Amino acid sequence: MTQDSFFETLERQYQNQLPFVVYSRAINSIIKCCLQKNDVLHKTSGFTESGFVFAPFDLSNNTIILPKDECEHHTIEISDIDVEEDFKRMSIENTGKAEHIQLVTKGIDAIKTGRLSKVVLSRKVEKDLENINPLTIFKRLFNTYKNAMVYCWYHPKVGLWLGATPELLFKVEGKQLTTISLAGTQPYTVDGEVTWTHKEYEEQQIVTDYITKQIAPHADDITVSEVETVRAGNLLHLKTYIHSRIKPEHSLKSVIEALHPTPAVCGFPKQTSKDFILSNENYNREYYTGFLGELNLKTTKTRNANRRNVENNAYAVVKTYSNFYVNLRCMQLKDHKAIIYVGGGITKDSNSQNEWEETVNKTKTIANVLS
Repeated sequence: MTQDSFFETLERQYQNQLPFVVYSRAINSIIKCCLQKNDVLHKTSGFTESGFVFAPFDLSNNTIILPKDECEHHTIEISDIDVEEDFKRMSIENTGKAEHIQLVTKGIDAIKTGRLSKVVLSRKVEKDLENINPLTIFKRLFNTYKNAMVYCWYHPKVGLWLGATPELLFKVEGKQLTTISLAGTQPYTVDGEVTWTHKEYEEQQIVTDYITKQIAPHADDITVSEVETVRAGNLLHLKTYIHSRIKPEHSLKSVIEALHPTPAVCGFPKQTSKDFILSNENYNREYYTGFLGELNLKTTKTRNANRRNVENNAYAVVKTYSNFYVNLRCMQLKDHKAIIYVGGGITKDSNSQNEWEETVNKTKTIANVLS
């Protein structure tokens, strides 16, 4: 399938108001799409099906799946997508400063009382759009954010979402589990020196400690990497890899419930911070800070039974794999508006003004692909 025919097929799907997702994983030149054959709304709670899953921040709400067997699947491999247009990057007017600073201050006060160690507080920004094609935005996201999982997801009964998320919730191949802790944010500059504060390292360590503690009942052989600095578009973050192996008696659902939502998008302790968010943010996050990705798909790998005799001892191994990404750096297109979602992690050392500025920086990720 050519690039033109790939996107023409997607365009027809969208014009026919049928569900689809088009996506590309981080540092990957492969773009995949799943085109559902009808507009039935499929939901999952057990995560035993195969397909592409789109889950909310609060799992008591609907988790949507585009079932593998109900979809057509297409793939192209390409380094950059042709976009036949010049566009002027849009500036975003960040309103609601006083309200967000007040919310952050309330979060800091709750932390100082000992109720919380961390809470992630967010807001949304709306930008009027005229005639914007979501697939054009996806193309710009793919060309711009090579270190992110970029996607465009649509269901006529749910909505239209796009994003460029740098954060893997976890991936599973067979029983091998990999997740990351990602926290801390600062703008990327070409010649700038990267310096992280104690507050940012503390925030990242909270996430790492939480993940290792949460997966311990469900996995063995847990190993933690060194902290590194990674770039996601025009932002830098602190990142740590955590590898383990899921115990035979534990399910994918148990891992999901243990890890989602992480302190990077919710806080710590999880339930207390989640309750604080639901009571104080004064808007519905919906699928922002939820997760999305491939669920229980199959892959075949060739292995060698005897390294001394490679040709005669090769055999195929079929494994089930899942890849879930946290729905960050995202927006919803609705009623001729782009609804952009941004937030930041709050600890006892947070400064309300600085936290506001961090959310302003994060709006630029999406502003860079709007016109």
